Amino acid sequence: MLFRQIWDPKLAQYAYLIGCQKTGEAIVIDPERDIDTYLKIAAKEGLTITAAVDTHIHADYLSGLREFAERGVKVYASDEGDEDWKYEWLLGSTYHHTLVKHGNVFSIGNIKFTVVHSPGHTPEHIALLVTDLGGGADRPMGLLSGDFVFVGDLGRPDLLESAAGVKGVMEPSARRLYHSVQEFLKLDDFIQVWPAHGAGSACGKALGAIPQSTVGYERAFNGAIGAALRGENEFVEAILDGQPEPPMYFARMKRDNKVGPKVLGTIPQPKHLFWEDLKELSGNTSVAVLDTRLDRSAFMARHLPGSLYAGFNKSFNTAAGSVIEEGMPIYLIIEEENLEEAVRDLIRVGLDNIVGYATPSTLEAYADHGHEMASIREIHFSDLNQVVAAEEDVVILDVRNKSEHDAAHVPGCCNIAYTRLCLRKEDVPSGTKAVHCVSGGRSAVSAALLARLGHDVIYINGEFAGWSANPENTIASTEVAHA
Repeated sequence: MLFRQIWDPKLAQYAYLIGCQKTGEAIVIDPERDIDTYLKIAAKEGLTITAAVDTHIHADYLSGLREFAERGVKVYASDEGDEDWKYEWLLGSTYHHTLVKHGNVFSIGNIKFTVVHSPGHTPEHIALLVTDLGGGADRPMGLLSGDFVFVGDLGRPDLLESAAGVKGVMEPSARRLYHSVQEFLKLDDFIQVWPAHGAGSACGKALGAIPQSTVGYERAFNGAIGAALRGENEFVEAILDGQPEPPMYFARMKRDNKVGPKVLGTIPQPKHLFWEDLKELSGNTSVAVLDTRLDRSAFMARHLPGSLYAGFNKSFNTAAGSVIEEGMPIYLIIEEENLEEAVRDLIRVGLDNIVGYATPSTLEAYADHGHEMASIREIHFSDLNQVVAAEEDVVILDVRNKSEHDAAHVPGCCNIAYTRLCLRKEDVPSGTKAVHCVSGGRSAVSAALLARLGHDVIYINGEFAGWSANPENTIASTEVAHA
């Protein structure tokens, strides 16, 4: 058996390619949308991908399952859960597919996959026990656990409510997850656990950075499983507490993966822009000019009017998906060598309409030719007290997650997580917004969005920890200041 774990560090997502070397067949589990990645790996190993499967209807990225189906590859998907959470694009379709339920078995060459219904994260969620019959095994060696069991955590059960807007399902989902854990604990300790996400994913709150584990290790050291061992009510309280606010785009991913993602076919090829082309984009709020420069201060000092900001780093997908509205034409300010990766990052979260790009040097040429540029006032955290004391109508906006805010925050500030700021723009208070986070990354994204929306903004750069450690500053830790 050939086993490959494919890691996307920005979405903290693991896909898997498992192949039978004797028959030359392979299957991909939880593929992302740009499936050429998996096709290249399979070809290099001398395998042909004959099947693909999703463990559930994903919320954090667009699945590549439909892309494989379009190419004639057989796809497997869950037929568990209630009527509202079925793969609608497969129902009645002519795609080569099988809808599976708990206990169903299918094979790829000499490798057997047994379906395990594991609801809680989502109603239809399945995991897959993998048995290498070609290697002489008569028991499973591993569990493709999807978003059910992670290293150190479990898949959050609140997303149908907090992201997809389905009211009243958070606690029942947590109780279903509790019962799924009881079934997981019946598995042999030696069975390996191959999760769909690692540290950095918003699909849980305490995911480990180790790429795989075992049932026995998780039984002993997984904090969420530990809560389940102490009883159902304690588990429900623990698993729902402190979950981070889901990004704006999660609701779209749920919808699109259910009804069927738009067929991509090929990777978008945005047009190269020259400095003269930028004039039509300046201040144009019907398009999204996304500035990806890593130097946040350079963006604050000079950028195209109306620009959004998402530094090209590990949070790029989340930031872009949280501020760009669906279907909006996208123009990138990006270094040439980062273009293809950025395009792939965007299409994975359903931002397909990438029309053009200009490099930072092109932007500078536009400014050097005397065209109007915008700026956002920047201060350091150490200057915050002085600014608030000296200026009227300054509101401090904390764009960290609620759990971070609750632990320690500037007294009297307003808290709206940056991943939800676009959706909650009507909740932004009046006055000049002094925007902060932990170190300046999330607040930079938020400051650009607020400026585009017409607010007066002060961007706070620097470390919140340094400010809060100063004994002259008062730190609050209550939950009374939420917008």
